Amino acid sequence: MPTKTYSVVLPVPPSEAFRWHERPGAFERLAPPWEDVRVVSRSGGIQDGAEVRLKVQKGPVSLDWHLRHSDYVPGKQFVDEQISGPFDSYRHVHRFLPGEEAGTTLLEDELTWEVPLGAAGELVGGGRVQKDLDRTFRFRHARMLQDLHLHEQYRDTPPKRVAITGASGLVGKALTHLLTTGGHEVVPMVRSRAAAEAGNGVYWSIEDGVVDEEGLTGVDALVHLAGEPINAVRWTEEKKKAIRESRVQGTRLLSRTVAQLPGGPGALICASAVGYYGNRKDEVVTEETGRGKGFLAETVEAWEAASRRAEGAGIRVARIRFGLVLSPDGGALPKMLWAFKSGLAGRIGSGKQYVPWIDLDDVTGILYHAVMNPRVKGVLNGTAPNPVTNATFTDILGRILHRPTVLPVPKLAVRAALGQMGDELLLQGQRARPVQTEASGYRFRYRDLEESLRHQLGRHED
Repeated sequence: MPTKTYSVVLPVPPSEAFRWHERPGAFERLAPPWEDVRVVSRSGGIQDGAEVRLKVQKGPVSLDWHLRHSDYVPGKQFVDEQISGPFDSYRHVHRFLPGEEAGTTLLEDELTWEVPLGAAGELVGGGRVQKDLDRTFRFRHARMLQDLHLHEQYRDTPPKRVAITGASGLVGKALTHLLTTGGHEVVPMVRSRAAAEAGNGVYWSIEDGVVDEEGLTGVDALVHLAGEPINAVRWTEEKKKAIRESRVQGTRLLSRTVAQLPGGPGALICASAVGYYGNRKDEVVTEETGRGKGFLAETVEAWEAASRRAEGAGIRVARIRFGLVLSPDGGALPKMLWAFKSGLAGRIGSGKQYVPWIDLDDVTGILYHAVMNPRVKGVLNGTAPNPVTNATFTDILGRILHRPTVLPVPKLAVRAALGQMGDELLLQGQRARPVQTEASGYRFRYRDLEESLRHQLGRHED
């Protein structure tokens, strides 16, 4: 029966590392984003007898995985053991030991497993299981280590109560779990009255111009991420109206609400976009660069202006201009992966347009930084410090996936298929640098594109 131990030194004492694992969101922060794993149900935290049921999707195959916790020793140890699932047996011991340096933890993850069909199963699939575990624990330990470093920067700051619009989206879910594992409370803003009445969030409606003001009382910060998707379909006039109004009207409604609400959020953190800069070719743009041309640039200008009511009322407002967020769990990257794995990938157009990319962990890190740091305000670029051209992006992703990138997509084909959306999102670009973001004190986890993609895809081996 194979056994392997994975170890990492964490920058907090064992008691705090253990508490991190007990908080809501810990499982989600540790789940590798390239795996399709969903929590079906759970009960009892990580104490003895607590259980979690997972749904694991492996291509066309759907697997149920039922685990139970045992051997719970506060601050020192807990165990996950399979009740039923893909293994014949599986046991994961989490040990929290004092590190060699004071105030640190040596975390040991000891795994023992047995694949189906005994020796034959081990011969056929044992190597794959070992490889998957290696990938998973390298990811888990890297993300946990980085999260704890971020939380440590604000260890003397009281826990926050944070409301989030768009909490069910890619960025919203990741930010929620980052906050809750840091000991903060998250209040989702929901569009369903039934969900709000059931205690699952605070109701708001752009269409009706309504926000449940009572639900925002006592909230320290409001993070506004909601908006109509911009890359799902061609931009018809109706679609462009929906994109603009969802952002402008939604931000205006929230800005007006917090501006006049006693005891409400003292900070409004708004998502924005580097589309503000328009097509700048190889010009380096920073937060000080003026607005460019195009639908997105005009939309972002109006979007950001809609938050000025709160700013004028003394609310601290930060506007984070997102670039291309990288995660296989959602957004644009899964679509790219399909094309690359199908051998249909290549540069788009000339390939000279810049891609203002950013790792999902840095997007959530910047938002967390903006929530926690009272000095963060104004515009911050949510992009990595080292943007690359589309041709370079294509080459790097192809090399990581071991796939050819020899089929360029002509400009005319992009414009014919996608119209204005393809022109502004794929054929144009921004060489954006996060000058003010770094000046505010944020330290990027992933400055290099290849390092980010290998982290998010679990592709550290060549």
